[in-house]
Amino acid sequence: MRKSLTLLAAAATVASAGLAQAAEYQIDPTHTNVIWEQLHFNTSTNRGRWANKSGTVQFDRTAKTGRVELTLDMNSVDTGVGPFNNHLKGDDFFAADKYPTATYVGEKFVFDGDKVTEVQGKLTLRGQTHPVNLKAVRFNCFNHPMLNNREVCGGDFETTIKRSQWGVNWGLNMGVPDDTRIIIQVEAIKQ
Repeated sequence: MRKSLTLLAAAATVASAGLAQAAEYQIDPTHTNVIWEQLHFNTSTNRGRWANKSGTVQFDRTAKTGRVELTLDMNSVDTGVGPFNNHLKGDDFFAADKYPTATYVGEKFVFDGDKVTEVQGKLTLRGQTHPVNLKAVRFNCFNHPMLNNREVCGGDFETTIKRSQWGVNWGLNMGVPDDTRIIIQVEAIKQ
């Protein structure tokens, strides 16, 4: 009898675990921005962004789990300066003709209480994949009044990477720093 009750309790636990499921969110490209910053010979800061991006988020506040997939169109890099954009798309930097997308996959959300404080994942750029953790500067979910009160979650995230890990080595021997700051503003709409 005791064995039957234990098996029944285990089956109920498995069944209830199956009911808890992460909600699906679609990244809103009009409220999502991915910016990079790179010192230029320690004098000024070059900045750029990717105009075209897409992705999804799965988020379960109760289970404190999440997953994010963000894809950047490397041909949409924009610094506001056409010749610089073309240089960035070339082999010295992103090699966008060979690697037209970069992808970030965050597979672990770190929480402090109910707030996301970090997303741990991997960045694939120029065909190479390396770990990248994003610090959550702020994170929030709210019912959006302009979207019929649909839930929207998002925040500001940042990290600093060594671009040479992905083979982006141009200028290192001339004094252009390896450290590149990435800032991500993201909002995602519950589906």
